[in-house]
Amino acid sequence: MRLQPGCRVPARGYREPVKLSARNPLDREILRLAVPALGALVAEPLFLLTDTALVGHLGEVPLGGLSIASAILQTVVGLLVFLAYATTPTVARRLGAGDLPGAVRAGIDGLWLGIAIGAAVLGAGLFAGPAVVSLFRAGPDVTAAATTYLMISLWGLPAMLLVLAATGLLRGLQDTRTPLVVAGFGFLANALLNALFIYGFGWGISGSAVGTVVAQWGMAGVYVVIAVRAARVAEVSLRPGLSGVTGAAASGGWLLLRTASLRLAMLATVFVGTDLGVTALATLQIALTIFATLAFALDALAIAGQAMVGHGLGASDVPRVRAITRRLVWFGIVSGLALGALLATIAPFAGPVFTSDNDIHLALTVVLLVMALGVPIAGYVFVLDGVLIGAGDARYLAVSGFGNLAMYLPLLTIAASSGSVTALWASFGLGYIGARAVTLGLRARGTRWIVTGVR
Repeated sequence: MRLQPGCRVPARGYREPVKLSARNPLDREILRLAVPALGALVAEPLFLLTDTALVGHLGEVPLGGLSIASAILQTVVGLLVFLAYATTPTVARRLGAGDLPGAVRAGIDGLWLGIAIGAAVLGAGLFAGPAVVSLFRAGPDVTAAATTYLMISLWGLPAMLLVLAATGLLRGLQDTRTPLVVAGFGFLANALLNALFIYGFGWGISGSAVGTVVAQWGMAGVYVVIAVRAARVAEVSLRPGLSGVTGAAASGGWLLLRTASLRLAMLATVFVGTDLGVTALATLQIALTIFATLAFALDALAIAGQAMVGHGLGASDVPRVRAITRRLVWFGIVSGLALGALLATIAPFAGPVFTSDNDIHLALTVVLLVMALGVPIAGYVFVLDGVLIGAGDARYLAVSGFGNLAMYLPLLTIAASSGSVTALWASFGLGYIGARAVTLGLRARGTRWIVTGVR
């Protein structure tokens, strides 16, 4: 069943039964996109895992400082992830409609938007960075370490925004292998440079920040070369198009709000963790880092969903979009169960990898076991989030995101009063993620998110 471009599925919808057999023909295409995306996505939290492991052996004060600084940096980058998430479905829709030059043009406009936003964020960060760190009310030593790491790392933010926009272009063109290669070399460079600067040069936490910034700019340079080549092949101008750049900004506005609700939930969690003491904060930092790694691993399926759903809607192929959605949900749940089981198995042995503090070891083991229970729910959530992003249903994601946040805050208050980092994680990993599962699941069961044609 194909619809005319721009049409919505009728209220009752078209519900073609899809057989989820072990040899479903969609599996090969999903895995072709998801497996390379997995490597590229995991590389990003691996940057932070490397920093955490190397800085953790400097002591709990640098690790606590890294927790605060990384929470701020991840919030900024997370808020601006729409540079990739808005670009991917736009490019994919145009490609699905047979307009390759238009697809590349949309990606180039995204790059220029990334450059403009990156310059603005850098300037604002250099001015307000110390004040933002002070809002976490940590001790003087932790605050100083966090400020040092943040002020150096800000210089890598413009590079990361270029990487996000270029990654969105390539994903929309159904290419997830190139981001994997770039991310792999970036991770290797980051690990080697951090080890050299932290321990070889004795720069401590400053060395970790410098090494990451250098690696980030190296990745950005590679992506610029790739984008220039793509523009030449498609015979597209590299000059910024005002209408295209402003259009990209407008389409990303709802995604920005959606991401803001996610980051507010994360920041609120870290804020409560700060009041629980240095040991709890350090434990929370490691737990959040591990969860980010698992989240990006599961999000590989969401990336495949963004590209495939956008392409299918651009081609006005509704049955294919429905089949993709159902198969991705199955993959998400099964992958979550597997990762949860793995996490539960390694939980007692994870602490020494990050720190030599025995108190953190004990607290982390319990937190990771609780985390393992919620990973299958997260697999379901991340897949449906990617499907709706690919469909351009950003407005619903934004509105429901703040509804989820409103449901989470009372749970967070209860966790804060308990004084337990385990209760804190349960409120986030089970309560907040569970709320997202409900709102995303209800939306996916309907038809209002299915709009065909180029938007």
